[in-house]
Amino acid sequence: MSESLVVIENLTKTFYRDTIEIKVLQGVDMVIEKGEFLALMGPSGSGKTTLLNLLAGLDSPTRGRIVVDGTEITGMSEAQLAGWRSRHVGFVFQLYNLIPVLTAFENVELPLLLTSLSRTERREHVETALRVVGLEERMDHYPRHLSGGQEQRVGIARAIVTDPTFIVADEPTGDLDAVAAEEILQLMGTLNKDFGKTIVMVTHDPKAASRAHLTRHLDKGVFS
Repeated sequence: MSESLVVIENLTKTFYRDTIEIKVLQGVDMVIEKGEFLALMGPSGSGKTTLLNLLAGLDSPTRGRIVVDGTEITGMSEAQLAGWRSRHVGFVFQLYNLIPVLTAFENVELPLLLTSLSRTERREHVETALRVVGLEERMDHYPRHLSGGQEQRVGIARAIVTDPTFIVADEPTGDLDAVAAEEILQLMGTLNKDFGKTIVMVTHDPKAASRAHLTRHLDKGVFS
């Protein structure tokens, strides 16, 4: 029997531009099960990335509740959210967000520097993550010496190195050619199927969305 990992209730997010009120999310309700691979689709401005940011604790809602694995994150302070994110959320970005002066190993190690792990333990975690994404032989390479697909693999290794509760991916194949995009989607499928990782992915690409178990469509801040 499936078990709920994320419960979102009446989630509303409003921004203000001067005196203009912009309702980005309007009373969204959603449940994400443990082990789910969910794709969020919708036109630009529909609220997909805003929803992802709220789910990942990068922003706070105007109204509503988000409960992750039994813990309500709405109402947490910035410091509390930062600590919660570091333990529970793995981030995969469209443009990789690697630091160019650090090797693949050092980029993947970054989230572990905030933990109490020893240097030896950090090395073991990093090597394991790079092995999972198939880049253990490229750990000493800098981003400029890697292809776009390899850079995104390093980004995914960084996302999983802390063994997070869930992974959020914002257009993870949006900057890749068709071959590299396919490889990344296969890797994400492996993380979900073989490692049991819960994944929430924002995408414009129907082919990418087809890899998910479930696709939800946002339009003007509500699910259609």
